[in-house]
Amino acid sequence: MKIFFGFILCASLFWSCNNNGPDVSNIKVQLKTMRFEKGLFNIDTANFSQNLDKLIAAYPSFGENFLSTILNADPKWSADSTAAYVHGFTTAYKPVYDSVAAVFKDFSKYEDEIIQAVKYVKYYFPNFKDRNKIITYIGPLDGYGDILSDDAFIIGLHHHLGKNFSLYKSTLVQETYPDYISNRFTPNYIVVNCMKNVMNDLYPEKMDDKPLVQQMVEKGKRLYVLSKLLPQTDEYMLIGYTKEQLKAVYEHEQAVWALFVQNNFLQTIDANIIKNYIGESPKTQELGEASPGNIGSFAGWQIVKKYMQKNPATTLQQLMNADDETIFANAKYKP
Repeated sequence: MKIFFGFILCASLFWSCNNNGPDVSNIKVQLKTMRFEKGLFNIDTANFSQNLDKLIAAYPSFGENFLSTILNADPKWSADSTAAYVHGFTTAYKPVYDSVAAVFKDFSKYEDEIIQAVKYVKYYFPNFKDRNKIITYIGPLDGYGDILSDDAFIIGLHHHLGKNFSLYKSTLVQETYPDYISNRFTPNYIVVNCMKNVMNDLYPEKMDDKPLVQQMVEKGKRLYVLSKLLPQTDEYMLIGYTKEQLKAVYEHEQAVWALFVQNNFLQTIDANIIKNYIGESPKTQELGEASPGNIGSFAGWQIVKKYMQKNPATTLQQLMNADDETIFANAKYKP
């Protein structure tokens, strides 16, 4: 089945943000932002090794991981060798730091967004483990981005400089983060990535050997919850589409569903088929060149929406713990 997605803007209804959500104004959240990258890129080079040690010591849960995991410095190296390696990184990445300093001169807007989202997390999931700080950093462009640790939201600002940031187009970065991913390397995705990490912390994914429809529903559950944690965020950002892509997918929702039904894909456990519809990809081959990937997650999201419409008393915790096949059967989704 071949369906060509044409993104022609029109005046029809457009899916954008959700609603305002419940009142969480009385929920207390305290997060302190610490700008690790400022300390790193402004180390006095007169005594770089000693000053680096002081900086790492000031970030007891993050500093050593930054060196060993993010920068891949060998723990067996001498202090001088590690310092030389880090100094080489800061020298090479000075243009990235300059861009970060300009874009994120004031981080308060993003701190406020994370705090508000965490309030929703605590409202819906009271047992969520509190984090007490936000740590911003700069790492290799082809490496890690946003991370959730035991005590901090860790934000890789090098992955939020805007989709047109020139270095994202380099071969090194494109090999790891092609355009359909790096197009989301914008400041507005900071809070979205943080909440995705929260979801993975609360409910680690276990998708092995599940039929495609169950994996679709599982992804849909996460997107549904994400929409409740970020009620003022546009839907297209939650799934990682462009505005035009999401609009077109909704307009072709029946065709999207027919792709799975007519090809008898729903109960398949063939990993080669499943990977075509779940997870990051530039497009869905059967739907045309302009279509987005991850179309199975979109369909799963619509199934979960239908299920929650029929079961409005279901809490988000109950939803996440519900059996995926039961959700599918109960929803009776048919666009």
